[in-house]
Order: sequence, then structure tokens, then C-alpha cells
Amino acid sequence: MINNFSAKLLEAKNEPLWYFNKNSLIIIGVVVLGLLLFPFTSPSKFAIHLMMMIFMHAVMAQSWNVLAGFSGQISLGHAIFFGIGAYASAYFYVKFQITPWIGILIGIGISGLIAMLIGIPILRLKGHYFAIATLLIGISFQVVFQRWPEVGSSSGLWIPINRESPWSSMQFHKSKVAYYYISLIFFIASFFLVWLLNRSKLGYRLRAIRDQSDAASSLGIHVSKYKIIAFIISAMIMAPMGSIYAQYVLIVDPNNAFNVDISILVLLISVMGGVGNIWGPIIGSAILIPISEFSRIYFGGTGHSIDLIVYGVLIIIICIFRPAGIVSLIPRSFREREKAK
Repeated sequence: MINNFSAKLLEAKNEPLWYFNKNSLIIIGVVVLGLLLFPFTSPSKFAIHLMMMIFMHAVMAQSWNVLAGFSGQISLGHAIFFGIGAYASAYFYVKFQITPWIGILIGIGISGLIAMLIGIPILRLKGHYFAIATLLIGISFQVVFQRWPEVGSSSGLWIPINRESPWSSMQFHKSKVAYYYISLIFFIASFFLVWLLNRSKLGYRLRAIRDQSDAASSLGIHVSKYKIIAFIISAMIMAPMGSIYAQYVLIVDPNNAFNVDISILVLLISVMGGVGNIWGPIIGSAILIPISEFSRIYFGGTGHSIDLIVYGVLIIIICIFRPAGIVSLIPRSFREREKAK
């Protein structure tokens, strides 16, 4: 076992960090070009909204994937960092008229700090103990914000409409295209970041910890330290999605920002696509988010939970026939260089 981990760590030194399979690079280039040109095809407002939700949830699931897929820690409280990002940009804009662009950076910084403070004590827990701890902490954040007058208590924060300076206020009322490109940029950036992490020495160490923490520790890997690093990276990827969503809907309240459903959804997306693989969250989001959005259109309201029923059926099918996720259907020649080993 130890020899296997030694081989993995040596492989991290021998493989060039910037290598990308030629076929993969061509396909990715075509897809990115298509996404950049998509708004020029005169799509409907709903189509733009749907693509935005896919991008945002893919980033959120990629964030969860960094923690669970790379270091093996299953979190049920990732909505914490979504909520922090949402409140950071909204609060500083409402109270101090600080542009949401700065608010995004503040949210990223606060999320990283809170992840470190939370991670130091609870990342010593393993398995379902860690999952339960994150769930309880997530609920605690929701309760605290519901009773905190400075951030609007249970009513939350209503972001004032600004029609004079749309870019500084990150409010685009005439068209959703600007929101589309903002979410697309974060989507591409997060994918690239996780791809680099996947091929880096840090990524190999995290996967060694995931597969066998005792063997990794015997090789001199500081298990607690690297778990905390993964938690911080994961939190910092998650936070901007809360900020963007807050500016998109112009209201932030504890029930939506810290909703446990967010944590469960990003988990389902990753499991559906393939945990521990950088393609998994993208594939899972492209499948599950349209189901959710269309069910709301055809059944009204929250979709009468039809989307949750479909999610459950799909997850059962995947667990039975494709435990590695839908990404395992992709030809090995395409994904062999990018998969999490």
C-alpha cells in the first residue's frame, strides 16, 4: 500500500503540470467557443437563465468535489459558504455602497477564514461524524443570521435597484446576458483551477489521504494540514456563486442563503456526474439543473418536488449500474489524463 502511494507522489513530479490531452483540448476549445457565442444566437431569456444556473451549480459542485472527491470528506454544510458570499456582497453594498465586485473578494476571504476556523476542529472527525458536524454547523449559521439585526434578521437584505451604473452595482435589468458571461467566466476559472489542483502535488497528496490516510501519514504527509487546505480552497470556490446569485435576485435571506437543500443539491450533482473527477460536476449539473428548472415551469412553484423524485431515481440507477458516475461512460482515452487517480 505504501509503495503505491510513493509511486503516486513520484508521478506528480514526473508529469508536466500543463499537459492536456490533445483530443480533450480540441473538444474543450469547441465547447468554450460555443458557450461564448451562445448569446448571439438570440436565445430566450429562460435559456440564458438556465445556462447561468448550470454554470453556477457546476462551480458549486466543483467546490464540493474538491473537498469530498479529492480529500474524502463528505460535507453536508457547504451552503455556509454560499450564504457568506451572498451576504458579503449584499451587506457591503447596502450598508457602505461598496461595489459587489469588491464584495465578492471580501466574501472569498471571509469564507476562507471561516473554513479554516471550522476545519481545524472538525476535520479531525471522519466519515459520517464529519458529515453530521458540517450539517449542524450549517444549520447554526442559518439560525445566527435569522437573529442578527445587523444583516436584517429573518427578513434578510433587500438590495436597492441601481439603474445608473449597472457594472459597478452588478445589476443588469435590460438583459441577462451580462450575468451569463459573469457566471461563465467563473465556471471556466473554477474548472481550470481544479484541473491544476488535480495535476499538482497537492492534488496527489489529497487523493493519497482520501484513499488511505494512515499510509499517507507514514510517508510524511501532514493529513490534518492538507484537509484544511482542501476545505479552504473548496470554500473560496463556493463563495462567489452566492455573491453572483444575490446580485441576480436582489434579495438575501437566511432561509435561502443557508438552505441545507443547497448542500444536498451540490452533493447530488457531484455523485451523479462522478465524485473525484473534474468532469463530474459539469456533467451532473448539465443533467440535474434542467430537470429542476423545467419541472418548475410545467408544474409551477417548486415543481411539486418532481425534480427531487427524478433525482432520487437517477441516483439509484447510477449507484447500481455506474457507481463511478456518468463520467465513467466517457471513453477512457478522453478522460484518462484528467481523471482523479
